[in-house]
Parts: sequence; structure tokens; C-alpha cells
Amino acid sequence: MIKSKLLSTTITLQLPPNTPKTRLAEQTCLTLLQSYCNTFPKLTQIHAFILKNGLQNNPLVLTKFASSSSNINAIHYASSFLFPSHQTTPPSSYDAFLFNTVIRAYAQTQTHDSKSKALEFYRTMLRYGVSPNKFTFPFVLKACAGVASLRLGKLVHGSVVKFAFEDDLHVVNTMIHMYCCCEGEEGVQFAEKVFDESSKSDLVTWSAMIGGFVRLGRSARAVGLFREMQVMGVFPDEITMVSVLSACADLGALELGKWLESYIERKNIPKSVELCNALIDMFAKCGDVDKATKLFGQMESRTIVSWTSVIAGFAMHGRGLEAVSLFDEMVENGITPDDVAFIGVLSACSHSGLVDKGRTYFKSMERNFNIVPKIEHYGCMVDLFCRGGFVKEAFEFVQKMPFEPNQIIWRTVITACHATGELKLGESISKELIKNEPMHESNYVLLSNIYAKLRQWEKKTKVREIMDMRGMKKVPGSTMIEVNNEMHEFVAGDKSHDQYKEIYEMVDEMGREIKRAGYVPTTSQVLLDIDDEDKEDALYRHSEKLAIAFALLNTPPGTSIRLVKNLRVCEDCHSATKFISQVYNREIVVRDRNRFHHFKNGLCSCRDFW
Repeated sequence: MIKSKLLSTTITLQLPPNTPKTRLAEQTCLTLLQSYCNTFPKLTQIHAFILKNGLQNNPLVLTKFASSSSNINAIHYASSFLFPSHQTTPPSSYDAFLFNTVIRAYAQTQTHDSKSKALEFYRTMLRYGVSPNKFTFPFVLKACAGVASLRLGKLVHGSVVKFAFEDDLHVVNTMIHMYCCCEGEEGVQFAEKVFDESSKSDLVTWSAMIGGFVRLGRSARAVGLFREMQVMGVFPDEITMVSVLSACADLGALELGKWLESYIERKNIPKSVELCNALIDMFAKCGDVDKATKLFGQMESRTIVSWTSVIAGFAMHGRGLEAVSLFDEMVENGITPDDVAFIGVLSACSHSGLVDKGRTYFKSMERNFNIVPKIEHYGCMVDLFCRGGFVKEAFEFVQKMPFEPNQIIWRTVITACHATGELKLGESISKELIKNEPMHESNYVLLSNIYAKLRQWEKKTKVREIMDMRGMKKVPGSTMIEVNNEMHEFVAGDKSHDQYKEIYEMVDEMGREIKRAGYVPTTSQVLLDIDDEDKEDALYRHSEKLAIAFALLNTPPGTSIRLVKNLRVCEDCHSATKFISQVYNREIVVRDRNRFHHFKNGLCSCRDFW
């Protein structure tokens, strides 16, 4: 038995009577690190104990010291002791366990610099001739995911193959996650290749790949992979379901979302707060904000995300008063709003014309909650002024911003100039944007639109010629619709659908019927949005009208039609859809890139159109 007094604590160790002194010191140190090292001062005293007792080359002690340092967020201190800058020859006591502990500590720290540090220690490990094992690569790949470097990820992938760990399931899963975190399409392509070629897979493998598709915006592929996963008999958990629900929200696939909710109930998948939040977000973004509100009311425990999801849902649907009321209720319940919550409530004020309310909330951010407004909040205020018709005030507000406005804010002002007739101001801002972003096609489209409204056809044509010369194309508008749990996508002039002949006949019928009801085509839209080579009657061939025609052909009379667009609803489609809702007695819900439009009985839920 030995008693050791350190840090005002007495430790009693039961050891054989003839235990060597070094062994006694080692056991004492390991016990201290395990049971008593919970503050930085204690760590430094144990550090002194290690040096005093000559344990600085003991692999067990060094690894435990690194682990304990990580637990109290002191890995930087530990690494400076374990790997001094003056050290040129690695001690023989350095092994894979020590390096794994240090790499893991840095990889799990949520900063870019720490992730880079983890990769630096992996390079040191190889330089010192210490071979990585199967536990090394998940930590290294996690660090690669944190820095989102495809180049580094591919290099580490090469090491995985070199050291023959490409069939280790945990390594494969982390590699898929790593590739999915890298920017751009190429990363997910590599992830899919690893996924397809892997000889082993489990729930984590499938979830990582589905999550990767969702992050890249390939939501239809994510849903397809989820269906493949079911066919393979792999049972999803709440993490998988959160990803699939996010894909549904992106697609606006309400029927699929409803099926997923019932699937969660049938399979007794635990309803974590995160899963409930995902359900709320899905229903709100798929057009059923009342269902989202009902789920919110049933939650036993709510987070700021729960409140914000419903507030943002009300905002998207133009139900500003309800959004404002819920925001105030959240504050009254002691939930401190964050910057995302303020984006939600400011957007709600914008879409509902609550200009004075928006001003009040914006001022309260710093005054009442110590939140410094970000550029997103300034963008909401610019949108608020523009939608309220205060274009010049919006322009002055932008000029007084404490930082440079981004291009999105300027485009908001230009769009408002176009809608309110402040065309000269819009023209000057558009020209300035083109100077700053000469290769961004939307700047040219905005200027072209203004020239068309000014009936300056030569200038409009010149802008289009510059776009063609520089190889720029207008982003094509597309519309998605879910029918019988299947997504159908249309673009302007689309003839790829199996039913395209029937669809075009229905479009012609729609045109005749709504004209009888008083619809007048907004022919300026042809001049604004369609290039010369696009054929006449282009207004009737916009993607939204094709999708509506498809829905009228394939859904029972009187049922609702739900559409999701990648761009804003154009002025003509907005007008035509109001008449279609009246003539065919259909509620038509359209989600564009800004908000929801609920068309019913010839009216739209939005206050006005711009």
C-alpha cells in the first residue's frame, strides 16, 4: 500500500509490497489523471509530477495525459509538452495510441484551426515512422471533413488504401461523411463511389450517404437512396429520418412527408427534439403550416429551433401577425431569440407589410438582446422597405449600412425599382453591379428587364448579346409537382414528359378558359424573360403552367395543387394562376424561392406582387 499526497488530495493505492518505485509513480500518476484531473491547475501540477518522477517517456502516462487534457479543453497545453518544438528525434515511446489521442482531441474541437492541427499531427505521425491503425483514420477523416478540403481528403484516402483499411466499416463510413462535407459536386461523387464499392455497409453508411445528398441539394437522389435502403432491409433511425425529412422539405413533397410521419409512428422511431423539429420544418416548407403548428403545440420540450421553425413557416406563408405573436410569446416564455429567430420575424414583417413592427424588432436586437445585426438582418430590412413601397428609403438605408452591402441586397433594390417604376435608379445600380460582378448572369437579366420595361429594345438586345458573347445563360425556371408520391419536374417549353401532348392540349384549353374569365397576358414578360430563339406563345409554356396542366389532368377535380419553383413566380404566371384557381375551382399553392402563394377563388394570399 502506498499513500500519495498531491493537489491537497490523499490517494491510496493497493500495490504488491515489492513494486518498483517507477511502477508506483506510474500508477499514482495514472490514478491522478483518471480521477482528479478536472481543472487546468491540477493538470499543471500532474505535469510537474510527471517530470519529477521521470515519466515523460512513459507511453501509458503520456497517452492518459493527452486524454485528460482533451477532457478539460487543454490539448494545446498537452501537445506543447508532448511534442516540444526543439525535438528533432522522436522518442521510442511514441506509438499510435498517443497520436490517435492527440489527433482525436483536435479533430473533435469545433474550430477550423484545430481540425488543421489534427492533420498536422497526422503528418508528424507519419514523419516519425509511427504506423496508423484502424482507429487513426476515422479521426483524421473527421478533421478533413472539418476543413472541407477535397485534396487533403483524397490524400488521406490514399493512405487508407496504402495501409489496407479500405474494408474497415468505420473507416468507410467516416470517409463517406468526409467526402460529403467537401464543397461541390465532386466530393459527393467520390462519396458515392466509396459507397457503391464498399463490401460492407450498415445504417451509418446509408445515413451518411443520404445526408451527403441532402447537403448538396440533391434531395430527389436522397429520397431514392432512402427507398433503396428500405428494400435492402436496413432499418432507419431518427438521424436518417431527419435527413430524409430535410430532403422532403427541399422538394416540397408533402405527401411523402406525411407518409414519413406515419412511418415514424409505425416503426416507433424515437421522436427526439431534433426529429420533431425536422417534422415541423418539413410541413412548414411543404405548405401545411397548420400541421407544423399542431406538432409544435404537442412538443413536451422545445428548443429555439422549434420556435424559429414555426415563425419562419408563418413568414413564408405571409401570416405575419401570427409570426409576430409567436415571436412575442417565445420571449415571454423566457426563450432568448437568436439571430436566426430575428431573420424569421423580420421576414414575416416584410411579407405582411408590417413596416413599423419590423423597424421596432430591428432596433430591439442590440438594445434588448445584445445581438449585433448581421448582413442578413439588414437584407431583411431592405426587403421590408422595398415591399412596403419605400424604395428610396431602402436605398438610403443601404448607403448607411456599417458594412458593404452584398449583391443580394442590391438585387432586391433593383427588383423593387422595376416593380415601382424607379427605373433610372434601377438602371444605375444594375450597371454598377455588372462592373463589380461582370460574370454574374442575373445582373444582366435585371438590367435587361429594366430596359424592356423602359421599351428601350436596342439596349435590351445589346445586354443579351453581351451575355451570349460571354457564354452566360439565364438560369432556367423549373417547377416540381408531386403526384401519387412521385416528383415531376417541368421547365419552360418542356416536351420530355410522357404526357406532353395531353399537357399542351390542356395548356391551350386553360388559356382559352381564363381569357374568357378576364385574363390578359402580361406580354412584357416575353420581352423580359425569353430569348429571341424561344418561340412565340412562350408565356403559355412557362414551367408553372405546364405543371398546373399536368395536375389538372392527373388529380381529382377540386383537390389542391402544390408546386415548387426554383425562381420567383413571374408576373404573368401569378396573374394566370389566380384565374386558373377560379375557373377550375382549385386551390393552388406555389412555393417560389421567396415565399408561398396560396391561390384560391381568383385571389392570392400575398399582399401584392413584385
